[in-house]
Amino acid sequence: MQAQILSLSIYDTYEQAQKVSLKADSLLYCGMVTGAKVMHTKHHDNIPFLPHESFILAPKEEVFIDFPEAQFHNPTTCLTIAISQERVAQICDRMNDIMIESLPSGVVLDPNQHLHTLHTQATQQVIDRLTSDFLRNDPDRDLLVDFGVSELVTRILRHHGRDALLRFTQHSPDANGLTCVIQWIEHNLAQPLDICQLAKMACMSRSRFFESFKRQLGCTPVEYQHQRRMSRAYQRLQEKCSVTEVSYELGYLSLSHFSRRFHQHFGVSPRQIAQSKLHS
Repeated sequence: MQAQILSLSIYDTYEQAQKVSLKADSLLYCGMVTGAKVMHTKHHDNIPFLPHESFILAPKEEVFIDFPEAQFHNPTTCLTIAISQERVAQICDRMNDIMIESLPSGVVLDPNQHLHTLHTQATQQVIDRLTSDFLRNDPDRDLLVDFGVSELVTRILRHHGRDALLRFTQHSPDANGLTCVIQWIEHNLAQPLDICQLAKMACMSRSRFFESFKRQLGCTPVEYQHQRRMSRAYQRLQEKCSVTEVSYELGYLSLSHFSRRFHQHFGVSPRQIAQSKLHS
């Protein structure tokens, strides 16, 4: 490993266990590969941790982990990466420069804060690639892993920025053109997007709006709406809403289309989330 990646580990757990301690001196990223865990932190208890979710621990923060589903023939697998604060700070400074236009005044990205979040399909692909690169006997392994970690940290910081922007938008939806658009999308997830109409809302030309939106949020408006739909769907399924009800709420034309998009995004079916015993 490069000096700024303190350690990368892949853990397979073959037996059920409770309250296993995990702590690191540096920022610790955890990404589920297969199976499920339940996390217990100082401030929150019984947090389900599933594939397509990221869990970030601040330096020296301790978490206790349950493994309710681990079996010898079906282990629970998790990727953890301890990353030096210097490495994270370098990427963080660059991201703050990129997102300075959209972040509220006085708000900067802080990668050391706790984060438990659903991540996108692109982030899951990075985790899968890191896992594959780490396990391969490749002469370029360390370099490939180093590139992958940089991409992973960038995506984590992008998520922090989006969260900060979304919270700010909820309190100040009319702060600027971008917050107006984000607020509209958030309250109209079931509606198809008209880019020209959104550009008018943002008081920009179509090309300038598209470019500004993608630079500040890291994706197109349509991609952003899809990600917000998926996050809302996941949340509603955890609340024990039926798959059919959630599909209808979010404007999908058919249940099969919704289920297919959900599975592509999270790697599991919506029915599996609705029936998960971790959320009961």
